[in-house]
Amino acid sequence: MDLHLQGIAKHYPGVAALDAVDLDIASGELVALLGPSGSGKTTLLRVIAGLLHPDAGRLHFGETDATSMRLRQRNVGFVFQQYALFRHMTVAENIAFGLRSRPRSQRPSRAEIAKRVDELLALIQLPELGARYPDQLSGGQKQRVALARALAIKPSVLLLDEPFGALDAKVRVELRRWLRRLHERTGQTTLFVTHDQEEALELADRVVVMREGRIEQVASVDEIHRAPASPFVFEFIGRANRLEGEVRDGRFQMAGHPLALPMEGDYAGPAILMTRPHDLAIVKEGDGFAAKVVDLFRRADRITAELECAGQPRTIELDLPDTQDAQVPRVGDVVRVLPVRASVYPNDGAA
Repeated sequence: MDLHLQGIAKHYPGVAALDAVDLDIASGELVALLGPSGSGKTTLLRVIAGLLHPDAGRLHFGETDATSMRLRQRNVGFVFQQYALFRHMTVAENIAFGLRSRPRSQRPSRAEIAKRVDELLALIQLPELGARYPDQLSGGQKQRVALARALAIKPSVLLLDEPFGALDAKVRVELRRWLRRLHERTGQTTLFVTHDQEEALELADRVVVMREGRIEQVASVDEIHRAPASPFVFEFIGRANRLEGEVRDGRFQMAGHPLALPMEGDYAGPAILMTRPHDLAIVKEGDGFAAKVVDLFRRADRITAELECAGQPRTIELDLPDTQDAQVPRVGDVVRVLPVRASVYPNDGAA
């Protein structure tokens, strides 16, 4: 089932939770809604589910206008962060709940429900646990059961709200890889909300980055990592350095530094250069800018130098390989630094 959102808006007193959101999702896609707290991602998911009604805009499931449809009519599967399993029901009864709750005229027979439950227990790799109760399961097992319950009704769309947020780091990694394999088997149109960049990039076909009720960028995982649309997206997707300067005569320059990186396009004026710590290099001479080493951090596979650059409002970080022959500067040294790969954006004064 494909989805089409046009001008979706949702307002609360003094706050635009969603501000004219447009989004198209193809049938069978696995899409991540990524953003900080308060960006509108969970609100958007709840509007799609029918748990919230938009103040403006239209929502289509395929060719059907679902804007005014009630939750039950939309036939969506919803999985919450805290599982929301019924503690007094067994695993099998939890999975069957949506089917048994249908009106009598639409309810499958007991044999059909039992068959569907067995299929789903096999799909989530818990075939022997149908008779257990939720309190007898681990966190990862509970979330698998919650997913099976959502899939039992053969939903048009599967919606996941921070599905791994209540799990520890190791289980999160295992479960999200399992979910990716499950998606490849089922081809279920799926949207999931997360604030974890690594989770979004590992799981999704496309990522929707949201900020203050608006969409900053919609792109494939490769594109959003390679070509962030704004400084906000660049910083949110991973570790980032920000250098302020200007583009003049087709080159990015920083005041007081002999840095003149060639730029494409005809923009001229205040600009921001964004680069990753691993995309900075220490050079002996030539192009680059001077920076003072103010701290060194040792990590598992690298050493990170924190650098202070004259005229810049914040320090930057540069990653060095942690090898015996690596030339590691000392705190207090002044080094020359050259961006090997970077993106430049107009500086319009926005936060």
